[in-house]
Amino acid sequence: MSRSRAALAAALVSISVTAITVTGAMAADYPAPKEGDWIAKDFKFHTGETMPELKLHYTTIGEPSGQPVLVLHGSGGSAANMLTPTFAGELFGPGQALDASKYYIILPDGVGHGKSSKPSDGLKTAFPKYDYEDMVDAQYRLVKEGLGIKHLRLVIGNSMGGMHTWVWGVRYPSFMDALVPMASQPTEMAARNWILRRMMIETIRNDPDYNGGNYQSPPRMMKYAMAAYRFASAGGTLAYQALAPTSAKADKMVDEQLATAPPDANDYLYQWEASHDYNPSAGMEKIEATLLAINAADDERNPAETGVTAAAIKRIRNGRLYLIPASTETRGHLTTGNAAFYAEQLKELLQSAPQRTM
Repeated sequence: MSRSRAALAAALVSISVTAITVTGAMAADYPAPKEGDWIAKDFKFHTGETMPELKLHYTTIGEPSGQPVLVLHGSGGSAANMLTPTFAGELFGPGQALDASKYYIILPDGVGHGKSSKPSDGLKTAFPKYDYEDMVDAQYRLVKEGLGIKHLRLVIGNSMGGMHTWVWGVRYPSFMDALVPMASQPTEMAARNWILRRMMIETIRNDPDYNGGNYQSPPRMMKYAMAAYRFASAGGTLAYQALAPTSAKADKMVDEQLATAPPDANDYLYQWEASHDYNPSAGMEKIEATLLAINAADDERNPAETGVTAAAIKRIRNGRLYLIPASTETRGHLTTGNAAFYAEQLKELLQSAPQRTM
């Protein structure tokens, strides 16, 4: 069995995209991750609301003297999601594309995620409604004010992190040399992607157990809504056929998913609703950085056949799309979690992208 196929099988035993502990990653051949917190004072959200103190948690790998790279996680995750053998293990080691002896790797927990400020800290539904631009603005303040970095060599992100990467390119176009948005499109959150998100959100919010956000235990329908969304929007058609060719094997995957403990419901709803007004499409011409978009041909949330990403790339001065072909070794929207599929393309990008003043 090939390395990528083995990684696929392991990942699809549980299709959940919940946080992965750092313990396994610590054994990888790169410096131990270091964690920290920074407080953004008087943070203003797009709604006009202001938080006197917004805590931003982050993880770094490598030394501050290295070229700074910002790595962004997906919905519901944290920096820990990026510290896996199939991502960090393929990129951060000696001689790899993001060799931590050369790069200073910064992995923030997004607003509402991980150990950063979030509704479950105590405010519940009184926590300000945030969107992706708010999340990117918080990342910008962390990098510039908190870490004192004036320019990034690279911004790279997966899924929600990919969408954040597009927002970075439009909102702070001169702040980085290169952009690598993955498993994402620079277009309005719409079509099947938003329809499925909306159905999941409505199912959870209309569960009587939710009680307007004042629940005592996870709403009973939450795990079913989460599972339905994940199976419908990630995993890969060919991969599912290979891994669950019988009803017994398919039932086993469902049972394992339903046995997964759900996260805090308010945190979860905020995380997914944050994507509702995502739409960087008008700003493609603003992007100054060299851009490599990486998508999977079988990505259920970002179907390549619509052509919207390819059309957007044509409006970028120095952009291109790398589409990972569908196979039994890919896993749809989750494919880009395995950096073996594109490590060489990323290395080539960093060797060729012009380096501006840092």
